Amino acid sequence: MNEGRRSTSPAEAVCTGTRVYLSYALFFVALGLASLAQAELPDFSGLVEENEAAVVNISSSGPRNARSERRMPYDERLEEFYRFFGPPGGDERQAPRARQSLGSGFIIEEDGYILTNHHVVDEASEIIVRMSDRTEYVAEVVGTDPRSDLALLKVEADEPLPFLEIGSSEEVRVGQWVLAIGSPFGFDYSVTAGIVSAKGRSLNTRRNGDYVPFIQTDVAINPGNSGGPLFNLDGEVIGINSQIYSNSGGFMGVSFAIPIDVAMEVTSQLKENGKVARGWLGVEIFELTRDLAEGFGLERPRGAFVAGVLDGSPAAAAGLQEEDIILEFGGHEISRSGELPQWVGRSAVGKAYEVVVFRGGREVTLSVTLGELPDNPMLARGGGAPRQADAFGMTVAPPSAQTLQQAGIEAGIEVIRAEGLAGDSGFIRGDIVVRMRGVAIQELEDFSRVVAQVTPGDIVPIRILRQTRRGYVAQYLTLRVPDE
Repeated sequence: MNEGRRSTSPAEAVCTGTRVYLSYALFFVALGLASLAQAELPDFSGLVEENEAAVVNISSSGPRNARSERRMPYDERLEEFYRFFGPPGGDERQAPRARQSLGSGFIIEEDGYILTNHHVVDEASEIIVRMSDRTEYVAEVVGTDPRSDLALLKVEADEPLPFLEIGSSEEVRVGQWVLAIGSPFGFDYSVTAGIVSAKGRSLNTRRNGDYVPFIQTDVAINPGNSGGPLFNLDGEVIGINSQIYSNSGGFMGVSFAIPIDVAMEVTSQLKENGKVARGWLGVEIFELTRDLAEGFGLERPRGAFVAGVLDGSPAAAAGLQEEDIILEFGGHEISRSGELPQWVGRSAVGKAYEVVVFRGGREVTLSVTLGELPDNPMLARGGGAPRQADAFGMTVAPPSAQTLQQAGIEAGIEVIRAEGLAGDSGFIRGDIVVRMRGVAIQELEDFSRVVAQVTPGDIVPIRILRQTRRGYVAQYLTLRVPDE
């Protein structure tokens, strides 16, 4: 009657029951973990409801010009930065016409002061601020600061306006949740969230210099978010969204915000003076590589390497020298070269600060009284007989008068071939050698004299000028001479 069916033994029944029990147990554990994870994720709805009324949409109109129409940024090192200047491209041969540049901003005081980015309102003839209830105001520009990409606006309202609570960017921690409110692509009051990816990012451009220690996040930021607030979970503004890094012009997971501490320092000066005065030292600096640090006797790469001192500058008056390594400024340790202009720029004009430099194998403390950063600080930048010198696989000769003039220098020697050690060290044809091991190289004899003093195992720091699309740019390379 029951052929083909097998009875289950007590032991098998126990095993089957155990498996079922474990399956249910694992299911409920997974369900509990999922619920716990969901419970730990932040809910931004309350934050948005409390603050969105103080976030504004900004539209500006003004004459179109060639500079605002550039597809390519000013610094070739930052070719992939898209700076939110409105619709990209355009034919510069077209007749001037009105342009619209959409961006965001936020109210910082109930009497109508508004912060946004400089590039949102740059050269606008009329600026319209629209609130979340669609009320519109015509805004006046109190002042702008292109170097920090900040602008302070003012609107007149019949009643006090809602405003945001200002936090502290100094207390921001990498990994914490942050939220942005803005108008990407004109979609008003869009909310995006993410975490802080890094702090103190240096983004040196020809337009803005290196005066802002940006907050890096993975918050989705797109054209139209510019000038909008970046919040922490307490609803405090900790930054102003300003830039993204992108191959396509759209968000790719890396965005940058101006720290609110920097923004409020700029705001204070704009309200009082309509412009920003920054401290100025007057040095040209480079990042130290490991080889360069070792070549100058420093145990590890740190500080800002002084590659040039401007004549008549505060640095020159204080006794700073070329090839000093600045380790501290005003009590602040300088780990990377980009930190120096940030601290100097935030320091008071006319005040004396202590500067600790590494020079000749030891630390030296100097006192420097800062000047005011000029609008266009520029470092100051003939031929010999057609002889040549060869060393390390590098063949050099006196450059032509035209080359010297283009490079903006009076003397130096030109690399006409780089092979072997020189080629491996990064030298290329056309480089102009101006300094080796702390010695100015003005003619072939200077080059030969330094080469004669090099011994196996030495690291030789060499300053060169290299031609790029922006002209000649100074940099340091090192030759590590092999041991015998």
